[in-house]
Amino acid sequence: MSRLNMPHELTVDWLQASYGSGKITPEQVIEVIIHRAQEDEGMNIWITPPVLERIQPYLNNLKSMDASLPLWGVPFAIKDNIDLAGIPTTAGCSEYAYIPEKHAAVVERLVNAGAIPVGKTNMDQFATGLVGTRSPYGETHNALIEKWISGGSSSGSAVAVARGHAAFALGTDTAGSGRVPAALNRLVGYKPSLGAWPTKGVVPACASLDCVTVFTHSLQEARVIDEQVRGFEPSDPWSKSVPRLKEKLPKKLYLPMKPLNFFGPMAEEYGKAWDAAVDKIEALNLPVEYINYDMFEQAAALLYEGPWVAERWASVGEFVDARPGITFPVTEQVLRSGASGKHDAASVFTAMHKLQELRMRSNELLKGAVLVMPTCGGTWTRAQVEAEPITTNSDMGHYTNHCNLLDLCAIAVPAGDAATGIPFGITLFSLSGNEHLVEQAAASFLGADLPPLKVNRPETIALAVCGLHMRGYPLEKQMLEFGSRFVYEAHTAEKYQMVKLPTVPAKPGLLKKNAGGGAFAVEVWEMPAASFGAFAALIPAPLGIGKIELADGTEIPGFICEGYAEVGAEDISAYGGWRNSP
Repeated sequence: MSRLNMPHELTVDWLQASYGSGKITPEQVIEVIIHRAQEDEGMNIWITPPVLERIQPYLNNLKSMDASLPLWGVPFAIKDNIDLAGIPTTAGCSEYAYIPEKHAAVVERLVNAGAIPVGKTNMDQFATGLVGTRSPYGETHNALIEKWISGGSSSGSAVAVARGHAAFALGTDTAGSGRVPAALNRLVGYKPSLGAWPTKGVVPACASLDCVTVFTHSLQEARVIDEQVRGFEPSDPWSKSVPRLKEKLPKKLYLPMKPLNFFGPMAEEYGKAWDAAVDKIEALNLPVEYINYDMFEQAAALLYEGPWVAERWASVGEFVDARPGITFPVTEQVLRSGASGKHDAASVFTAMHKLQELRMRSNELLKGAVLVMPTCGGTWTRAQVEAEPITTNSDMGHYTNHCNLLDLCAIAVPAGDAATGIPFGITLFSLSGNEHLVEQAAASFLGADLPPLKVNRPETIALAVCGLHMRGYPLEKQMLEFGSRFVYEAHTAEKYQMVKLPTVPAKPGLLKKNAGGGAFAVEVWEMPAASFGAFAALIPAPLGIGKIELADGTEIPGFICEGYAEVGAEDISAYGGWRNSP
């Protein structure tokens, strides 16, 4: 096909419609992407660029995959601190590079949904920066006007999407790296709640705060990605079950009461763009309230003035110490500030206690509500950042640094231009698990329609597990082999008895009583429906699968025990569950 027939902006909708009509093939799309990457080579977008030899296996796999999968044939880019099996992960430092055997958990889920990984993108080294210039692989140019910064640390991922090298791209976000590049390149930047997307296979910056994020051209497409990768990952210690909630508008929008600080050569234009965004927000059919923003500024200050900079040093300090001068100079300066000795054990707890107070206040304020701020208070030319690398970078995080410390979800969206070729953006924040509120508020601001998500995932069956199949026990591996995933912890209704069966190894039996009985701790897992029959056939008598009533009144399949097994078994009901039993 002619390269002129493919739009500059690649979107999931256009690709799927074009595939469905036979207008194009994934092979033709990849051919165009490789050509575009070669043409833009001087923009320093890629560390491992799109090459057909590396992409061909994924194209081959599409032939055996269901073409109705939600991301079938959709090309995506990966920030180079996220593992892609068989491809070096550098984190922006060639001496640090290693070749992973497995995909990062988020990459695995996207590939299973039919998406095609095309390459690894440039980044601020070790994800330490918000400007996109801190890389030995070259400064990533802004997608629109090259003299301006692209934003970091996920610079290459954002520019790859903006330049049509991918339909979407994965980034990471600790201090704003999944939002600032979105604003500076006229994209949507979607930052989920902490733990909602697994970080297994991601080089940590601040492991307790890191998120994987996505850059897209539309809010709806960001939701599609979220639907594919959200979910608990048993192998990830930071993973949590954060289910999507039913779409609804927030009860209120909050805006900052005091005048905001704008900076850089476009400060005046940014201020006017914010005023225009506020006018648009006030015209929405939603209550708006102005608030004191001080608590969010206090939280933001903790990120680099507090002990979390020492967590960055804990991640890569040993590597940096062993190779003085290898790290990008300004990056090493920032990282070594975490090893200065300033943050002793007492200061860590002082900061944690302060943060807990701020979280309590923000949790109370943002119940059912959404906070709206500029994504950035300005921008800089690359030359200005080179002249003042610390101050300029610090300014870029003024309205972003509070987010992960307060455990908020956020979406950065375009909000017009501050000047010709200079995009302006706003970010909407809410509490953990409230992505549905920020999505609907952002859609109202954009005037966008958010149709229901069309999800094509394998049908699953919820299963209550109470013994050796729970996490950390010998038969957990069986759950994983059958494609199951842990969802959440729960309790049964107060209608059961638990006994210890005289088997080798010992295992619990859960019996439902006609009267009396207690509640017991269980784990709820999801198992592919196609695996359920084979799994159930392996369960030895007197155990089996029946209906378990949970404390909230719902009934789901789960492990039960036949009544005759009570004879000769030890009653362990007093312990409330298998984990507490002797």
